[in-house]
Amino acid sequence: MEGAEKQDHRSHKATKAGRGAKEKKKDKKAKKEKSRVEKHNPRAFSVSNIVRTQRTIQRNLDRGQRKEYVPLNDRRSEVDAPPSVIVVMGPPKVGKSTLIRSMVKMYCNHNLSSVTGPVTVVTGKNKRVTFFECPNDTAAMLDLAKVADLVLLMVDAKYGFEMETFEFLNMLQTHGFPKVMGVFTHLDQFKTMKNLRKTKKLLKHRFWTEIYDGAKMFYFSGCVNGKYLKNEVKQLTLFVSRVKYRPLVWRNTHPYLVVDRHEDLTHPNLLADNPSCERSIAFYGYVRGTHFRKGTKVHLIGVGDYDIQEIDVMDDPCPLPDHEKKRQTLNKKEALLYAPLSNVGAVSFDK
Repeated sequence: MEGAEKQDHRSHKATKAGRGAKEKKKDKKAKKEKSRVEKHNPRAFSVSNIVRTQRTIQRNLDRGQRKEYVPLNDRRSEVDAPPSVIVVMGPPKVGKSTLIRSMVKMYCNHNLSSVTGPVTVVTGKNKRVTFFECPNDTAAMLDLAKVADLVLLMVDAKYGFEMETFEFLNMLQTHGFPKVMGVFTHLDQFKTMKNLRKTKKLLKHRFWTEIYDGAKMFYFSGCVNGKYLKNEVKQLTLFVSRVKYRPLVWRNTHPYLVVDRHEDLTHPNLLADNPSCERSIAFYGYVRGTHFRKGTKVHLIGVGDYDIQEIDVMDDPCPLPDHEKKRQTLNKKEALLYAPLSNVGAVSFDK
C-alpha cells in the first residue's frame, strides 16, 4: 500500500550453531549412511526408588502364587454328565420350598404343588440341576453334605443366623466343602431403609467370616402369589446356570448314586406268607463319580452293606434338548422337569 509505513517482520530463527548443531549434523549423516550406533543410557530407564519397587514386585508375585492351585481332572463326562446336586438348606419357615418352586417356575414354567424328594430341571442346552430341600434333621443334613455340588444357604434376615446353619457348615467342612451361596429372605419386614442397610452389612460380614471373603449372596425382599419376585429369582437362576464346580477328590475317585425313586420287586405272595422276608428292591438314579461294577458291595446309608445283584442302563428320564436342531436358545416347551416323588414327569410314585 502506498503511503503506509513499511512493516518490520520478525526474522527467522538462526540455525543453531556450536557443538549441538555439529552433533546433530553428524548424527543425521550417520543415520543416512546407516552407520549410526544406538546409544543406551542405563540411568534413563532405571527406577527412582529401588526398595519400593522390590516390595511391589514381591507383593505381586505373592498374590499370583496364592491364586495357583493343583488342577483336578473332572471324571464327569461333558456330553451326558449327571445333573448337578443343589441343596437348599435353612431353618424351618425360612422359605426353602418357595425358593425351589420359584426357580422351577423360572426354568420350565411349571407350577409345583409340593416339593418332595429330588426335583431335576433342564437349565440349558447341556446342563441340568437337581434340587434337594434339606429338612431340619441331622441325618438328612449329613447325607446331603456328602453329595452336594452347590449349597444355597437360606437365612431369615429378620431373625439372623440360627444353630442349624452353623451345624451344616461344619458338616460341609468335613466332607470337602462344596460351593456355598447365601440367600437372605424376609427383607420386606424391615420398617426403615437405615435398619435394612445396617442388618445387611452385619449379615454379610458374619457370612463372609464363616465361608470366605467375597462369598456370593442374594437378597429376596418379598413374595407375590406364593413365589419370590421374578427379577430376584432370575438373578439367582442365571448364576446357578453358569456356576462351575471344582471336583472334590473323594467323590472323583468313588462311585455313588443319589436315588431318585425306588420300587419293591418282591413277589406279593411272599409278602403275604412272611411280611419280614428278604426283599428285592430296585433303585433308580444317576451314577456319579467313577463307574459302578456288577457284584461290588454298596453301602445303603442307615441300612448296611449289600451286593449288587443286577445293574442296567436305563433311558434318561430327563434328557437334554436335541442337539441336532441348531438353536441358540432353549425353548420353554422343551424344558423338562422330573420329580417322581412330587408326581411330576414320566413316572409317578404312589405313597
